Amino acid sequence: QVQLVESGGGLVQAGGSLRLSCAASGRTFSNNAMGWFRQAPGKGREFVAAITWRGITTNYADSVKGRFTISRDNAKNAVYLQMNSLKPEDTAVYYCNAATSNSIPAVRAASGYWGQGTQVTVSS
Repeated sequence: QVQLVESGGGLVQAGGSLRLSCAASGRTFSNNAMGWFRQAPGKGREFVAAITWRGITTNYADSVKGRFTISRDNAKNAVYLQMNSLKPEDTAVYYCNAATSNSIPAVRAASGYWGQGTQVTVSS
């Protein structure tokens, strides 16, 4: 059974930092692109960041460029999201995604496997 489990969410003040982790089990995703999405209250799920299997290529939503960094550790079957300079508008449930292929568009298409999400709340 494939599982993606996110952790690292919490409450932080504006300007602060958090590091989200996503641990995969049940199969290896070392050959798949992975990414992060988020969903704020009353809004649809939106793309945040993606990374290809070797970590050579990354892609970010304009709203997080320069503040968030995605990385992965294939030995641990894990992907991470370092979030700096957090803003209240970053408040959302953050979801990990493992795409069905090694491509950024595959992640952005929001297909593949999903975690259960972790709440990030940024206070002003």
